[in-house]
Amino acid sequence: MSLQVEKLEKNTAKLTIEVPAEKFDAAVKNAYNKSKSRFNIPGFRKGKAPFEMIKKMYGAGVFFEDAANEVIDESYPDAAKESGLVIVSRPTVDVTQIEEGKDFIYTAVVAVKPEVTLGQYKGVEVQKVKADVTDADIDAEINSVRNKNSRLVTVEDRAVENGDLVTIDFDGYVDGKRFDGGKGDDYPLTIGSHTFIDTFEEQLIGKNIGEECDVNVTFPAEYHVEELKNKPAVFKVKVKEIQRKELPEANDDFASEVSDFDTMEEYKKDLTEKLQAEKIEAAKTADEDKVVAKVIENATMEIPDQMVEEQVNGMVNDYARRLESQGISFKQYVEITGMTAEKIGEQMKPQAIKRIQTRLVLEAVVKAENIQADDAAVEEQFDKMAEDFKMDKEQIKGMFGEEQIAQLKEDLAVQKAIDFLVAEAKFVD
Repeated sequence: MSLQVEKLEKNTAKLTIEVPAEKFDAAVKNAYNKSKSRFNIPGFRKGKAPFEMIKKMYGAGVFFEDAANEVIDESYPDAAKESGLVIVSRPTVDVTQIEEGKDFIYTAVVAVKPEVTLGQYKGVEVQKVKADVTDADIDAEINSVRNKNSRLVTVEDRAVENGDLVTIDFDGYVDGKRFDGGKGDDYPLTIGSHTFIDTFEEQLIGKNIGEECDVNVTFPAEYHVEELKNKPAVFKVKVKEIQRKELPEANDDFASEVSDFDTMEEYKKDLTEKLQAEKIEAAKTADEDKVVAKVIENATMEIPDQMVEEQVNGMVNDYARRLESQGISFKQYVEITGMTAEKIGEQMKPQAIKRIQTRLVLEAVVKAENIQADDAAVEEQFDKMAEDFKMDKEQIKGMFGEEQIAQLKEDLAVQKAIDFLVAEAKFVD
C-alpha cells in the first residue's frame, strides 16, 4: 500500500491510497466465493458457475463493489495511522481507479483536529452567579409540593375558570368536513395547559356544565399534518364536567404529612438548607460555564464542517436512544411532531459547535499548562463509579482496557483544566 497526504482548506485532508493489484484481485475472488450462489447460469447448478463464466454473463465489474469495500475496510485504518493526522471524522471515500489486474486507488477526505490558538485564559473576568435562597424560592417549593398533594373537587355552581380540569366532547371540522384525529369523547383537558392549539382552551372559559359551543382556531404553519397547516377549523365542544384543584393548607399538619418534621418552621428550615445546597451546586456549574465561555471567546480555531456533522449525528442518535428508552420510537416521534432528523440536527447544531469548541479549548489549556491526571486520580474515579453504580470496583476496572484508561485520563485532565481556569478567574458581583 502507498499513501499520499494532501492538506486541504479548513482543517481537512485528502488521503490518496493505492492498493496493489494482487490484493484487489484477491478481494474480487473473495467476493465471488461469497456471492456465487446468487447467480443462475444455464448449464450449471446454482452456486457452481465458474468465475469466468459469471464475468462473461454479468460483466467484469460484477464483484467490484464488494471487493472495493473489503479492500477499503482493510487498508484505510492503516493509512489513517500512517498519515500521522488526528482524524476526527469518518472518511468521504471516492474510488479513482478500479480495474482487474491494476492497482486499486481511492481517496478519503477527512476532517483533521483543528489547532487552537488560546487568547487570554488565565484571569478572565466574569460575573459571579449568586446562590442566595429567597423567601420566594421557599414559597415556590412549598406551592409545588402543595400542587403534588392536591385533590380534584367537582364544581357544579360556576363556569369554567383558568386552571380547571374539564371533561369535554369535541368534533372538529375543516372546510365544513370532519378530519382524522379531530374527534374525542370524555377528553380531560386542563385549561391553561396549552395542550390544544391556538386559543382553544381560552374559549372554554366562562362555559357551564352541559353547555355546547363552537371553538374557532387556526392550525399553526408548522403543524405535523400537511393538509391542516394554516387551516382554520371549527370544533363543536360540549363541557361535561368541571373540576378544580384543592390545595392543602400550608400548616403544621401539611408539614407532618409531606416531611419528617412536625412543624412548618422545621420543614421550611430543611427546605432552605436543601435549596441552598442545590443553588450552590448550580451556581458552581454556571460559574464554570461562564469562565469556559469567556476562554472560548478569546480563542481562535477553525472547525471543519465534517467534525460538526459527526457531532450532530451523534447527538441525534443519542436523542433517538433516549426516546426509545421511554417507549417512543424515533419514527413515532417524527410522525407526531412533524420533525425530521435533519430539522432536529439543525436545531442541535449550535450546541454541537459549542461542545466541540469547549473540548478543543480545554484540551489546549491542558497542553499549555501540562495538566495531567495521575493513577491516583483514576483510582479515585473508579471508587466514585463503584459507589454510583453499586458495583464492585475491581469489576468496573475489568471493563476498562488501555484505550479506555487513556480516555479516562484525558477526561479527568480536562476537568482539572476547568478547575484551573475557575481558580484563576476574577469573579465580580
